[in-house]
Amino acid sequence: MSSTEQGPFTKTSDFDSWVKAVWQVVDGIPRGHVLTYGEVARLAGMSRAARRVSQAMRRAPRGMKLPWHRVINVQGRISFPQDSSGYQRQKELLEEEGVVFLKGKIDLERFGYQGALDHLLWGEPM
Repeated sequence: MSSTEQGPFTKTSDFDSWVKAVWQVVDGIPRGHVLTYGEVARLAGMSRAARRVSQAMRRAPRGMKLPWHRVINVQGRISFPQDSSGYQRQKELLEEEGVVFLKGKIDLERFGYQGALDHLLWGEPM
């Protein structure tokens, strides 16, 4: 791949713009909610780039404090291996925000995209 090509992106500048869109989407995920990599990619304007979302998040400046922990895989699970420090840190951060894990999985109807929209529109559930 040449330096101007980025997979589904035709130019590096296209990829850089999309990276910033990913940051905006991730930064907008409400506390206590999650989005999948695919949902983040779709909301950032490139639905077929789910695998590139983590790459985009890694490019965020350290001072940005991007809530990376609110992005999970499509099965409602943390993508890190369960015995890794990354898994433990992500799980702790999510649980501190009230996200509940049942058998290592997050209920995406309650804490996922629709739950996040409901929270943004209607506030805390009753």
